[in-house]
Amino acid sequence: MTRDPVTKADQASERAGRRPGAAVVTLDGAGSLASTAATTLAERVARGRAARAVAPRSSHAEWRARTDRMDPVEILERQAQERVPELIPIRYGRMAASPFAFYRGAAAIMAADLADSPVSGLTVQLCGDAHLMNFGAYAGPDRRLVFDVNDFDETLPGPWEWDVKRLAASVTIATREIGRPESYVRRATLAAVRGYRDRMRDLAEQTNLGAWYARIDVEKLRDAMPDETLRDEVQQMIADAGQRDRFRSLQKLTEVRDGTRRFVDEPPVIARLSPEHEETVREILTRYPPSLPRSYQAILARYTLADVAHKVVGVGSVGLTAFVAFYTGRDDADPFFLQLKEARRSALEDHLPKSRKATPGQRVVDGQQLMQATGDIFLGHVRGRSGRHFYVRQLTDMKWSADLARMSRRGLGLYVWLCGEALARAHARSGDRIAIAGYLGGSDRFDEAVADFAAAYADQNRADYEALLAAIGSGRITARSL
Repeated sequence: MTRDPVTKADQASERAGRRPGAAVVTLDGAGSLASTAATTLAERVARGRAARAVAPRSSHAEWRARTDRMDPVEILERQAQERVPELIPIRYGRMAASPFAFYRGAAAIMAADLADSPVSGLTVQLCGDAHLMNFGAYAGPDRRLVFDVNDFDETLPGPWEWDVKRLAASVTIATREIGRPESYVRRATLAAVRGYRDRMRDLAEQTNLGAWYARIDVEKLRDAMPDETLRDEVQQMIADAGQRDRFRSLQKLTEVRDGTRRFVDEPPVIARLSPEHEETVREILTRYPPSLPRSYQAILARYTLADVAHKVVGVGSVGLTAFVAFYTGRDDADPFFLQLKEARRSALEDHLPKSRKATPGQRVVDGQQLMQATGDIFLGHVRGRSGRHFYVRQLTDMKWSADLARMSRRGLGLYVWLCGEALARAHARSGDRIAIAGYLGGSDRFDEAVADFAAAYADQNRADYEALLAAIGSGRITARSL
């Protein structure tokens, strides 16, 4: 079967011509769902191909810092003004650990850099921070392990190329950091982009429902591996995910104190709350369930809230208010954990049309539900009485994250390819997958261009990382390591 949607589109056009009444659902530039007029498959492919005149595929290789480019440390300092002051040194300390750690916290810097980059004009729901560590595996409601995008703090409608370039640059930066030779770095970066292009072209051939239901089932992935070595690596992913569940959180995050199981107190990473703050968090949690479908409210109601605490998470997210909640079910052997994470305006909103969602929490939740193949049944959002907005999700549910340094060369190659595939599948749910596939085409011209961009931007990221180290060394900012 051909991988090129153009062939099928031309055949369909010749047989039937335009299909009256058909609709193509896309995202408009302002971030709302919009229905465009009916078009044939051939016209949609032609739209993608025509976009090459606006942004030739080779143009994506370009990276040159503007002469008036903002100081990267200043961008971080501006973000810090809206975060918990005592946690900012921890954020800087985590970002100072390595160029890739810096990159993980630098979504706002890259968004500013991409604002003037070539784009095709085709819009999707963006992850907004599609680096290698924001992909992974988790258990869907059917308890099968799926591989997907798993971070949506910055999600917003925008040019699909932005996510692809952030992913590609992360591959270059990360593989350099773990000591891979430049030849491997280039191949790995190309693999991620090729994974995206091939998957998008595959999805362009599928029916609308087929593309919507598409998912990367990890067990099926294991069984499809061509040799025992890769099968073993995927099996290890499954085994690791099985151990990272709510029972492990029970052991790591809680302890029995005076006959009652409570969160451990290990500040600043996880810390007890004052009685006033604990009451506030408990009250917020009572107002969160209405954001869930009624069937999920019913199961949540069977759990009793036992304790809450503050917990620092991630790299880029450090400084945002985040809490964890511990519930008990039928007995003490039935634990359940939620995470409340503050949602603010996306870093992309400085450069793209503002979100039309009612709250930042709704922006995150709606974006995640639109992009993920299957998701957390307890994903919801709530507004605190102080005006802060939160999204809520399960803390641990068979979640697996890659340890890039421990992966074999082939295993890492598979991982970056999967990230590209997962990103394409996520984009196809909101954008015109047929037009994007038409733009990408069957050659590797786009892949090579983005790999060139990634190499150049990795150099820029290192320079920005060194600027952070210089700011720490001069005392301009304070960093703290945990």
